[in-house]
Amino acid sequence: MKILMVCLGNICRSPLAEGIMRRLAVKQGLSWEISSAGTGDWHVNQPADRRSIAVAKSFGYDISQQRAKHFNSGMFDNFDHILVMDQNNLKDVLSLATNDEQRGKVRLFLLGDLEVTDPYFDDKLFEPVFLEIEKRCKQLIEEFKHPTHK
Repeated sequence: MKILMVCLGNICRSPLAEGIMRRLAVKQGLSWEISSAGTGDWHVNQPADRRSIAVAKSFGYDISQQRAKHFNSGMFDNFDHILVMDQNNLKDVLSLATNDEQRGKVRLFLLGDLEVTDPYFDDKLFEPVFLEIEKRCKQLIEEFKHPTHK
């Protein structure tokens, strides 16, 4: 199983999702590949935002070694699931898809049409965003371990 988390700059939301999902998968003995990327290229090779690193650390996760990557069309072939944080990320990722198989791998990280709020401009949002992502990662682990379709 290969899972890619995607947000705008790959420094706030998707690095949290990558780090949380990776640790949860390891704890369950799952040899899944978890990564993250951003639809924008401003932060390539930079660490996650210091506030994401800090909130993750406060809950026992270490994302300090992760580095930002830019989403590209080759990633469709490398991942089974591409989970995006908001509608703009969804639109940007789907615009690079060239067929139904690629489009079928992409969906919002949260259920329905819900979006993960970008905490970049508000320090107070980092903890609630972390908790929302952690909760959803736990659900996704169960969903992907026990697929009901395909």
